[in-house]
Amino acid sequence: MSGDVTPPTPRTVPSSAPRPPAPCSCPTGSMIFRELLPKEQYEELQQRRAEELNKHKARTRSVLSSLLFAPSNTPLQYPIQGFTVRPLTPTLIPGLALKRSSYKVSLNVSRSVLATESPSERVKVKGDGESALTVESSSLAELNDLLAKVSYSSTVYHIHTGDLAHFQYENHEAVFPIVIQQPRLPVLYDMGKDISSQVSIVTKTFLRCRELNVLLSSIRRFYDNINVIIADDSFEPQSITGEHIQHYIMPPAQGWFAGRNLAVSQVTTKYFLWVDDDFLFTEETKIEKLVEVMEAVPDLDVVGGSVNGNQFVFSLLYEEGEEEDGGCLNRKSNGKFHPLPDFLQCSLVSGVVNFFLARTDAVLQRVAHSEFFMDGLGSLLVASCSHVSIGHQPKASGSQDKDQARYNAFRHPGGGDQELRLKLHFYKNHLKCVCFG
Repeated sequence: MSGDVTPPTPRTVPSSAPRPPAPCSCPTGSMIFRELLPKEQYEELQQRRAEELNKHKARTRSVLSSLLFAPSNTPLQYPIQGFTVRPLTPTLIPGLALKRSSYKVSLNVSRSVLATESPSERVKVKGDGESALTVESSSLAELNDLLAKVSYSSTVYHIHTGDLAHFQYENHEAVFPIVIQQPRLPVLYDMGKDISSQVSIVTKTFLRCRELNVLLSSIRRFYDNINVIIADDSFEPQSITGEHIQHYIMPPAQGWFAGRNLAVSQVTTKYFLWVDDDFLFTEETKIEKLVEVMEAVPDLDVVGGSVNGNQFVFSLLYEEGEEEDGGCLNRKSNGKFHPLPDFLQCSLVSGVVNFFLARTDAVLQRVAHSEFFMDGLGSLLVASCSHVSIGHQPKASGSQDKDQARYNAFRHPGGGDQELRLKLHFYKNHLKCVCFG
């Protein structure tokens, strides 16, 4: 024997595979942008939008969205992945067929009704418009033709749920999933032509007006028209004015959670750069380099830099554990997974220092620092880069130190706050334990 293995016959996509969507119709009274925008602006915007949409698709689509079909090791052919329907919308089930000379199949679902076209005289259909459909025929070709026209329609409106379809023939039964999902509108940002239309700088301040003013002066040395958004929960906030500055006064001592959410909620650019109020922009603080990484790797949600040359990264290792006890979370300081392809100065990590560029739409609903990355575990893709750095202002000495003492009391609260934090992780994150390494 030669030992050669005959390669498998390639499977073709059945003719009943979904067709590309047809153009949509604009209702009467719609504003038609092609008609309203000047022609030269429209064409440029359309080109940039197309590029942005491709990046959006790269972020939101994966191999798990591909339509796959069951191999022919059973007489039943059916979709095994990627079949998604809109709520309350009849949709043909692609690839549904019988592959042997048999005559009777049944299809059962629980959250929908099934329907097909009127059969010929040689095909019998029972349960049309119900949740259990039986098709019987003396002709396999006609039976398969009718199966290709079976449609699924959910009966209850839900924007993200699913169903299981049971497809049966004699002693063979297959089960395949159906995703019921309302399509989302893309969230696209016009990147414009300069860094100020791409990035907003965001910070939260508390009892550190002097440090904040030093930070603002350092920003303006390098970026004179970039927008800076400040959330301020000081007891006696001082007025911060100037072009391209948004200063939001909060009730006193609301904390990082509330301040960060407020500041980020005001961002209108594709990205925001988070900085602490006592950082210092230097010649090494090149926001453009972080944007370059994010634009080149659309899967990334957050990319951090270094502070005074130190990256301060960590990795999170999570085990779900038993249902009763909860999971185990291990945070490892300086933990990195591997370098980011094409950017060897950057590594994939779980969390970064408080100097990072983030996608606004990916991060908008998340909070605080370690908790920010814990909540994002499994949904935020994070990297840290050594080639972009920011400075840290030296600690003030001497007298101010009424404000500094007051600040420290809030910055480093007592054991009661730590207890509350641990309760939060235990309950909210369903953890059995957490390790801060």
